[in-house]
Parts: sequence; structure tokens; C-alpha cells
Amino acid sequence: MSYQESAERYAALGVDTEWALTTLARTPVSLHCWQGDDVNGFEGGTGAGSGCIATGNYPGRARTPDELRQDMNCADRLIPGAKRLNLHAIYADSPKIPERTDLNVDHFRSWIDWAKERQFGLDFNPTCFNHPMADSGFTLSSSDPAIRKFWIDHCIACRKIGASIGRELENPVVTNIWIPDGYKDLPIDRSGPRQRLEESLDSVLAAPASREWNIDAIESKLFGIGVESYTVGSHEFYLGYAVKNQTCLCLDAGHFHPTESIADKISSVLQFVPRLLTHVSRGVRWDSDHVVLLDDPTKSIFEEIVRCDALERTHIGLDFFDASINRIAAWVIGTRATQKSLLLALLEPQNELKKLESEGDYTSRLALLEATKTLPWSEVWDEHCRRTEVPLETEWMREVKSYEKSVLAHRG
Repeated sequence: MSYQESAERYAALGVDTEWALTTLARTPVSLHCWQGDDVNGFEGGTGAGSGCIATGNYPGRARTPDELRQDMNCADRLIPGAKRLNLHAIYADSPKIPERTDLNVDHFRSWIDWAKERQFGLDFNPTCFNHPMADSGFTLSSSDPAIRKFWIDHCIACRKIGASIGRELENPVVTNIWIPDGYKDLPIDRSGPRQRLEESLDSVLAAPASREWNIDAIESKLFGIGVESYTVGSHEFYLGYAVKNQTCLCLDAGHFHPTESIADKISSVLQFVPRLLTHVSRGVRWDSDHVVLLDDPTKSIFEEIVRCDALERTHIGLDFFDASINRIAAWVIGTRATQKSLLLALLEPQNELKKLESEGDYTSRLALLEATKTLPWSEVWDEHCRRTEVPLETEWMREVKSYEKSVLAHRG
């Protein structure tokens, strides 16, 4: 079946495939830099730490900023549509990397130049882990004022970096704060750390940073490795804080109970916060950060975003790291699966489905939902790839294998 024939099938249900393709092409997905080097960064550390673990030892890990950008260039050639890059603070590129509290935009100059060349937007994150000042297991919620101040200063520096990058690229940056704070076993005082976290966040957000070019986001977690019994930054805490302070709220697909879907939270959260950041991931046994696939949980996230007419208020980012497979292939598989999920949501005959629902015809609604599953959406996806001049599904892996043989295999 040709694209034109597929478009006619969709048009019969009131779906404009050209609108879907245009919307898909201009909706960016923020690729996470840490997939390319197993969350090591360039401070000279040996791994993520503080509950972040990348498993596997597939050859070819990026060891320098240049290698990481080289790998990102390869992935970019194989992923259609608009893209962004999500940077952590530990990816500073400078002959001498300062203490995290002293980072400024100049330490990320090479990334800004690269983003301009590739026409990428950038996003940013304080790195509140894998540092001696995080060894106690607490950062912004620490009972030690000196530790708290260190991480407050780091987050303030990162917000300023985000605003500077956004102004220079003329493209707002989402600066997302996640901390690993918590206890492995049962705590007595659950309130104290949360009070301190609120005070720390207040101090961070009170520091001047352009709201035009920097979008503040906060990210919750159910639990982490080593903090299985109590996480200070829970969903309830950050939801309340985001509503009170009107910040962007990050919902990570792996940061909730395995049977809990973030899709159902989207319409509720968007009633009360200005913006939403989604971290699209795949938890096999919880927050295991497997490569995103075109599966039901991922599809449901984008169905809900589109049904809520919330694409303009939602920032789409990826968050997984798999060191057991080719890291570039992981980016390509996960990003394309995310984009396919969005396309499927855009191709849903919403007007007809909502009409049937409003009429109380739930039988026809269910029948139509099932019928959409066999519509020729893949031909629309292939048309998207052709128009953006990237390889089709059966072709891109050959380029990854060629790059692996010519580049990755020589990294030792």
C-alpha cells in the first residue's frame, strides 16, 4: 500500500495525515547524552553512583566530548524530525573543569556550537550525584548546612547556564532538578528532610534566571538503589511543590510503581501546573531504564498528551542507559519508538471517538479503537522518514554496524 492510499484510509475517518506528519516533524525529542557514555561524564569519575547504574560493557563507549558528539552525529543521521540534546552538568567540556558550584556557560561552549551546527535545542540538568558531597546520600535535603549550600549553589549555577544557553540559541532550555536523597532502611523523621528540600528549592528558584530562556522542572522518584525505604523527593512532594510554585513537573515513566502508568497522571497534572516534562523510559522490573520500545505504556503516554491537546505544554525527553548493546542503536531505537508512539496518537480519529463518547455509544467507541490498530500507520511513518531523508526501518542498522566497525571498534 502506498502513502497516498494510506492517507485516503485515514481521511475516511476524518484524520489528516499531512497535519500529523507536519506536527510530528516539528515536535522535538530531547536525546539524553548519558546513553552514549554510561553516565560517566567528563570529570574523571568512574560511573554514575548514587543509585544510577548502567549495566553492560559493550565496546565503543564515548570517552571524550568529541567522541560523544561524533556518536550523536551518527544517531542524528538516523533519526527523523526535530531533536534536542539533554546535557548533565558532568558533561562540561573544558581543559580544566572547575568545582560544580563554579560551572558557567563557557564550560559548555563546544556543546552550544555543536547544537547550532546541528540545529538542535539543548536542555540541562544539575548533577546531584557521583560527588564527595553526595556521599552521605543527601544533597538538597541534607541536615548539614554546608552540604545543602553546595548543592544549592550548584543548582543555581545550572539554572544560569540553562538561561544563557537558551538565550544564545534563542530556544528555551528545560533545566531539570533530580536528587537521589533518601534512606535505605526505615527512617524516623520523614518530615525534616522534606522541609529542608523545600527550603533549598526555594533558595534555588529565588536566584535570578531568565524565565524567558530557562524553564525550571523538578523530578520525583518512587525509590532508588540504596534508598529503597524512603525517597525525599516523592511524587506527592514534587507535585505539591510544582503546583504551589508553578514550575514544570517531570514525570519519568520508570519512577513509579511497576503497575502505575504516568499516562493517567497527565490530564490531572496539567490542570494545575504550567508545563510538563516527560522522561520516556522503560522499566522492566521498575526503574531499570531499558531502551524505549513501541509498547503499550509508551503509546499510552502520547495518546494522553495528544488527547489533552497538550503538545505545546509538554517537553519530551528520553532517559535510559543500556551498556549491553550498541549505544548508538539504543538512541535510534528508543527515539524512533518514541516518535512512532507520537505519530500513532496523532493519527487517532479523535473527533469521531469523542463524538461517540459524548453520545454514550461506548460500543462503537471500543470498536473504532480496535479498528485503528490495523490501519496502515507504518506507511505514514515511512513517508516521514523519506521526507526527512533518513533510512527506513530495515535500513538504518546497516549504517550503525558500519560505524561500529570503522569507529567504535578502535576505541579500545
